[in-house]
Amino acid sequence: MSAFSREGRAPRLILLAANRSYRASAFLEAAARLGAEVVFGQDVPPPLLGQSDAALALDYRDLVSSTEAIQRYAKAHPVDALVGLDDSGTVLAARASAALGLPHNSPGAAEASRSKRLMREHFAEAGVPSPRFRVFCAGEDPWRIAAEVAFPCVLKPTMLSGSRGVMRADDPGELAERWARLCRILAAERCDEALVEDYVPGAEVALEGLLERGRLRVLALFDKPDPLEGPFFEETLYVTPSRLPGPVQDALAGAAEWAAASLGLREGPVHAELRWNERRPWLIEVAARTIGGLCSRTLRFGAGLSLEDVVLRHALGLPVQASRETKAGGVMMIPIPRAGMLRAVSGVEEARGVPLVEGVEITARPNHPLVPLPEGDSYLGFIFARADTPEDVEAALRAAHSRLRFEVAAEIALEVRT
Repeated sequence: MSAFSREGRAPRLILLAANRSYRASAFLEAAARLGAEVVFGQDVPPPLLGQSDAALALDYRDLVSSTEAIQRYAKAHPVDALVGLDDSGTVLAARASAALGLPHNSPGAAEASRSKRLMREHFAEAGVPSPRFRVFCAGEDPWRIAAEVAFPCVLKPTMLSGSRGVMRADDPGELAERWARLCRILAAERCDEALVEDYVPGAEVALEGLLERGRLRVLALFDKPDPLEGPFFEETLYVTPSRLPGPVQDALAGAAEWAAASLGLREGPVHAELRWNERRPWLIEVAARTIGGLCSRTLRFGAGLSLEDVVLRHALGLPVQASRETKAGGVMMIPIPRAGMLRAVSGVEEARGVPLVEGVEITARPNHPLVPLPEGDSYLGFIFARADTPEDVEAALRAAHSRLRFEVAAEIALEVRT
């Protein structure tokens, strides 16, 4: 169903996303269903800004100049909404929306949802249940750090996403080894801070929601059936609806709304990671964006809407029917078995033939290197399933994964002699 702006024209959206974003195609499809015109605010490295053929070339690291570029564009092409599709675009979307007078989260709230340090500080100030933490600079003595923290603990970069660089340490020796590993990751990403926080045991869930004037509408609660206990935290299975008891789900939703409010978030999508133990929810993090990867394909809402349909309708001020379908759905993010060069993937058609499986998509490219966590930030692909019960969804995903075979060759290091 097409939407129209107040001036009677098709609405115009600016979508802000990283160049490798999985989410872009789903948002483009949703915009097409609305009859909306889409302009990508593409993140372009500064040396290439003048040479890019993107409709709106931006440097996301320079928020001032990028906001001014969006304002100049909007003067000639009226804009009805800006949407940040992933972490890299949420802060710019907030700043540019504020400059254009469009509904938005405050820039400070967007920054707090992007920085794990700021997030933890806001949680602590508001009393949101979350891990105790300390902030350390890259290069600090790990043995001094070990003397100041409790074990087990979790090392975590302040600005990276997708569990990259996140590692558990159970004693000072493990902390020293993993701190050195983390510092190499931080140096590669030009990040100079990391958290060391208490490890919180318990069942982990992901909450997908929509904020409307500060009120949280829960769109889905995903169980993560595979335990996330470390030493690394590679996510695999997401299954909804959650099998946790109703009162527990209500407590988790309340904690997520409390956490979002503590950051100052009021409008748009939120993706929250929480744990539950001893009858208490714990906030791991809250992001002002939708779920990552291709995982949104598991969700369907009233009148056949996708998650992206829901988000764009809200951004444009249109009515949103966001009751999730009754069937259970789930996704497996196919883990990388080991580092090396991906040569081939076999068994894909066999996996697609597993009952209840709706799709298998291999996103890793042959003859490209595979980098597992904690250094890596991607998956081999995704498996999707839908059934009457969460148990059947989980079983179908595991069965399909068991059919896949991955040929990974060791990378050969070249020795240069002089």
